[in-house]
Amino acid sequence: MQYINYYSSPLGKITFASNGKELTGLWFKGQKYFASTLTKEYEQKNLPVFEQTAKWLDIYFSGKNPNFTPPLFLSSTSFRNEVWKILLTIPYGKIMTYGEIAKLMAENRGVEKMSARSVGGAVGHNPISIIVPCHRVVGTNGSLTGYAGGVDIKEKLLKFENVDMSKLFVPKSK
Repeated sequence: MQYINYYSSPLGKITFASNGKELTGLWFKGQKYFASTLTKEYEQKNLPVFEQTAKWLDIYFSGKNPNFTPPLFLSSTSFRNEVWKILLTIPYGKIMTYGEIAKLMAENRGVEKMSARSVGGAVGHNPISIIVPCHRVVGTNGSLTGYAGGVDIKEKLLKFENVDMSKLFVPKSK
């Protein structure tokens, strides 16, 4: 059985998903790939993992770095899981580029190159927003692109972490 619960954040309503023990999803309302890890049958329930996640978010939205991570369950292709594992290594208040992640992936896999675009696809499908910090990934030129929750939320999350925004920008719409 799968379970859900909700959290009211300063950036809008967030939905949590769990397998009963670990967090399997965390999405902003209306986010691209919303509820991607949920089956058709689930129920709303209070669970310890949801309480831990809410506590983590309370600390995060107060402008501090939570010193723990709720139990997570990330299940997808080996490529996506590998990208998401790298995302978990990006420190609070820091950013990394899609190209830097692609370079790490290439090194990990013993290949010459890896596509930053492929990495971007995996980053965009991350089912546990904020905690698996896909918002900390930016374009090589500093562009704030590719956040499933919307670029405006990505920018606000980086500001919560006091990231130096002076070299970052939102690309102009075409």
